[in-house]
Amino acid sequence: MPYRLSLLLVALIFLATGCVRIPQPQGFPYSNQPKMQAAHHWNVLANDVANRINNELIRQNHLTSPVHVRHSCGKPSACGTGTTSPFDEAFNDLLTTQLVNFGVDTRAGADSASLLVDYKVQVVHHRSGRSQWPQPGVLTALATGVTVLRDAPWELITIASAAAVDTLRATSVLNEHDEVIITTSIMDGNRYLLRTSDIYYINDADSWQYRQPAPAAEIKLTGGQAAPVAAEPPAPSL
Repeated sequence: MPYRLSLLLVALIFLATGCVRIPQPQGFPYSNQPKMQAAHHWNVLANDVANRINNELIRQNHLTSPVHVRHSCGKPSACGTGTTSPFDEAFNDLLTTQLVNFGVDTRAGADSASLLVDYKVQVVHHRSGRSQWPQPGVLTALATGVTVLRDAPWELITIASAAAVDTLRATSVLNEHDEVIITTSIMDGNRYLLRTSDIYYINDADSWQYRQPAPAAEIKLTGGQAAPVAAEPPAPSL
């Protein structure tokens, strides 16, 4: 019996040490990532990108260099039918407008002297569910407030409760499965003058706004002989 017990203990120790050797998953430190939910957010991004472009042109002494914003489909003018997305159409216009507002020499068409402003849109879909908790310290602060106010008048408790609900709603965002990566570049021939990427959460139901439409499916028609139609039976004689 002691021998069997010793073997069992050795086996348990072996299993325990084997499990310890497996690296344990560790989350990243808490950080914030914006979520795009309106066309206004596209304009905010366009303004930020235009500001970065303007600053980089100044830094690299391209004050007089004209620029042209090219669609993400890669064509110098507007994209054709079925090759663009709602975000592409809107962001191209918004970024062009913001560059003009910053005083950048922006051209409607590209020429040999123009710097090209390109942007690429990539939708990232995560299949697995991802947890979302309030920001660190929020629940602790709320719990502390409840403890302090337990003997306070009901009017003050009502106000504090409403403030707690507002705090939770302000710090809690529905965590869905889709994100979008928007990369913007300034090209001088084959040389990058600027390259920057921005990552945002988006609503799953809105991901189609960032995708190029899928081409229509082709249906092949094959010829063949029509099946013979059976003759109607003669009407009964009276």
